Amino acid sequence: MDYPLLNAFLTMLYFFLWILWIFLVIRVVFDIFRSRDLSGWGKAGWLILVIVLPFLGVFIYLIARGGKMHERDVAQARAQNEAFQASVREAAGQNSADELAKLADLHNKGVISDQEFERGKAKILAA
Repeated sequence: MDYPLLNAFLTMLYFFLWILWIFLVIRVVFDIFRSRDLSGWGKAGWLILVIVLPFLGVFIYLIARGGKMHERDVAQARAQNEAFQASVREAAGQNSADELAKLADLHNKGVISDQEFERGKAKILAA
């Protein structure tokens, strides 16, 4: 055994730090492209800096624009949540409207009585 336990731990540490570095660089690149307050030239400049001088470029980007990264993440998450909630509300509203239309059609045809119609309408509107 020519590979002591400490070397194995150091190898694992270097490997995981390398993975974290790749994750950080990818996150910074995505944030550069996602940022709406940067012009095209600004995005190109940041991207060139991150590609040409990766360590320095990423650290400068995090110092200069790191706080805004969180704000953009939160804004994007809120927008996605609002879009999801709107689609759920829309789908629920359409189902309720469809059910009410079917119930009214059955009532108009005389298939169900007035009491059954009112009970069914109250049940649909309560849901």
